[in-house]
Amino acid sequence: MKKLYLNYIESFKGLSKEIWCLALISLINRAGTMVIPFLSLYLKKDVDFSNNDVGWILAFFGIGSVIGSWLGGKLTDKIGFYKVISFSLFFTGLSFVALQYITTFWGLCFGILLLMSIADTFRPALFVSLKAYSKPENRTRSLALIRLAINAGMGIGPTVAGLIIVVNGYNILFWIDGLTCIAAILLFRYLVKAPKKLIYKTEIEAPTVVKNTVYKDKTYYIFLSICFLFGMAFFQLIFTLPLYYEEVFGLNEFKIGLLMFVNVAIIVIFEMPMVHYLEKKIIPVIKHITMALALLALSYYVLYDNYWIGIIVVSIVIITFSEMLGFPYTNKFAINRAKQGFEGSYMALYSVSFSLAHIFSSKISLSIIDNFGYHINWLVTGSYGTLGVLLSLWLQNRIKKKL
Repeated sequence: MKKLYLNYIESFKGLSKEIWCLALISLINRAGTMVIPFLSLYLKKDVDFSNNDVGWILAFFGIGSVIGSWLGGKLTDKIGFYKVISFSLFFTGLSFVALQYITTFWGLCFGILLLMSIADTFRPALFVSLKAYSKPENRTRSLALIRLAINAGMGIGPTVAGLIIVVNGYNILFWIDGLTCIAAILLFRYLVKAPKKLIYKTEIEAPTVVKNTVYKDKTYYIFLSICFLFGMAFFQLIFTLPLYYEEVFGLNEFKIGLLMFVNVAIIVIFEMPMVHYLEKKIIPVIKHITMALALLALSYYVLYDNYWIGIIVVSIVIITFSEMLGFPYTNKFAINRAKQGFEGSYMALYSVSFSLAHIFSSKISLSIIDNFGYHINWLVTGSYGTLGVLLSLWLQNRIKKKL
């Protein structure tokens, strides 16, 4: 037991002060993110929209995410990640507060579009900040620490939010989301100083690269397709699984929040030690991504034609281990593939691939559920992971050939 404890502590050593500060800010920000996990339920139950309308509104959520990710990458390359993070958190806070007063279909479509266009400028900037504040050998663990903080916050948020919804309804959640974003930016400006240059440099200067090199990288496009498929399956956790839990198993928002806490608890306990252990093994990044996709496919296949409540816990556990392999190592591949000076553009496309999945995942899955039921949706969702495995094998072959 003592050895396990020491190994757990060791997995946190060697990370910079700025990474720890970013993790703290992420924890506070995500603990206040209470609306997003229940957005589909809010739109359906509180605002009284149909599945089709909810699907379209969530599609605008994804479109805004695409715009924000692309814009965030461009702005990060031009003005730096520090200013982008500051802008994103402050105006996201104001947008969350304003969103509660919009109840019409088109108003919500464009309100959520604007919100996500601002909010997701944050993601490419955060990814680039990891390169600025981390030594190359610590970047995967730095991301894992920030993910741990985000997931701990997301564990606190939905659990508390579920209780608040049951007692007082949804409206107060928008205020909490907005004010915690603003609190996060105040802490960020106070604790983290903008670097005058990259804090950690690679030993070998990168060769000169042509403008827009990211758009000519065919191997990177295969990788982006893999990320898109990963997102198509993973985002069911946010948009359709809460509906499934409520409609098929009769769980209320508080119980759904507790179920999501299983996901968070596993990440908080196991992700950092697991990443630390795997980093020592020097396993190719693509193999981690392939395993993540295989687990993701399995997590939905086990739900097919099932009404045993215990299997939803099994599914959540499998999804969680897939997530712990998938997100740190897809991020590692993207940042390592990025050419110096174009990190923002590379990380923007990385974020866009998941944002596109936001658009199509919710709309397609809710349409399938309306027409064919949940069982067929889980079968289709599992196939995204299976196709991703095949593309990962192709990507691995191209990497070996140094394409």
